[in-house]
Amino acid sequence: MPTQLDAWLQAFSAYRWSDLGWSMGVLAIGWTIGRLAAEVLYRTFARWAKATHTTVDDVIAQHMRQPKKWLLPLLGFYLVFPLVTLPDDMLGWLRHLLLIAVIVGAGWALSRVVQVVEAVVRQRLDATSGDNLRARQVYTQTRGLRNILVFLITVLTCGAVLITFEPVRQLGTGLMASAGVAGIVIGFAAQRSIATVVAGIQIAIAQPIRVDDVVIVEGEWGWIEEITLTYVVVRIWDLRRLVVPITYFIEKPFQNWTRVSADLLGTVELYLDYSVPIDELRRKLTEILEASEYWDGKVNNIQVTGATEHAMVVRPLFSAKNSGNQWNLRCEVREKLIAFVAERYPHALPQIRAQVRQVPTVQA
Repeated sequence: MPTQLDAWLQAFSAYRWSDLGWSMGVLAIGWTIGRLAAEVLYRTFARWAKATHTTVDDVIAQHMRQPKKWLLPLLGFYLVFPLVTLPDDMLGWLRHLLLIAVIVGAGWALSRVVQVVEAVVRQRLDATSGDNLRARQVYTQTRGLRNILVFLITVLTCGAVLITFEPVRQLGTGLMASAGVAGIVIGFAAQRSIATVVAGIQIAIAQPIRVDDVVIVEGEWGWIEEITLTYVVVRIWDLRRLVVPITYFIEKPFQNWTRVSADLLGTVELYLDYSVPIDELRRKLTEILEASEYWDGKVNNIQVTGATEHAMVVRPLFSAKNSGNQWNLRCEVREKLIAFVAERYPHALPQIRAQVRQVPTVQA
């Protein structure tokens, strides 16, 4: 490194500063032309996207603005590079730096293209409907595929940058010659990381969980909010976030309430006295469900599922289109049935009976 620095200093000592000013000015002009071209291209495309009725061009304009702001100036550098009159060593170093910037910019642009495709697919899906199983399935597949492609693009970009360095290229050749021991060491070191990535790919393909699925994980009830290659974010009902390693959903059991469809059955358990008329409760449950906006009209029943020494267990059973409606319907049915029993059959509420016997007095 000191030898190369001395060579640069000697080259600059014999270099005309007017040529240096000319070179810096040429590079500045190339950068400015590229930035202006990027701004004009973006404004023109954005104006055209607003005039059309499709959403694809809007997504492209939103995601590709930043890559265009950097790639076109680099292209401007390449166009004016033959006019630069720097020393050969400095010129080679600058050309190498520009090549690295182009490789990184190209990888960044490719990752944004993948995000554009994902955004277009998401806009074509209707995830707000009650039965959005197909939309969540496709969305999970595109999200998993996006994570895989971005990971591969990042690895390939880093590899392309490292190949541009001659010492690293020679080191890679030496490692290939001793790949036996090195491969075993790297394999053991990266075993857990590779297993995590493979689990993420398996989740994207097999789909034991999907985005917006209702799950119970570690005793917490919530929705799948985000799926990456390494972890899953579960949005708990009280808006907390539970971050779970992706391997958890491969290695451990969990509950998925919307695995097959978004329809759910809801139940409420009431402890009532044996004297309560069950037929009256059935008629009241039908009245409550028919007046509720959360009931889907499919399941309506009451069953006596248990009996204790104090009360019997009455379980109303009903259905809803999704987990949110099911939760609201459970609360509504519980509240109105308790109010009905308290008003019409107050003696049927759970109570503890006691029989008091009078002990006869003993005459002296």
